[in-house]
Amino acid sequence: FFYGGLVHRKSVLTIMMQCLFSMGLTAMIWFCVGFSLAFGESAGSLIGNPASFPFFLNMDPCTPAGYPMASGLKIPALVFAT
Repeated sequence: FFYGGLVHRKSVLTIMMQCLFSMGLTAMIWFCVGFSLAFGESAGSLIGNPASFPFFLNMDPCTPAGYPMASGLKIPALVFAT
């Protein structure tokens, strides 16, 4: 996920910190509203309602998220939360 070959030696630490910060920011956005946008109740035809599962509230870990697979298997929502 990281490549520091095109920067100067002094800048590699800066690039590593930027990568770490961006991973943390992405995780926080997923925790706050991303899961709701992906798997929440429909708020239109494209995305889910951000108020469905904010901060993973109102989420039952055993309830399937999304649509069942073709073979009838249902994946619990907790798998997608982490």
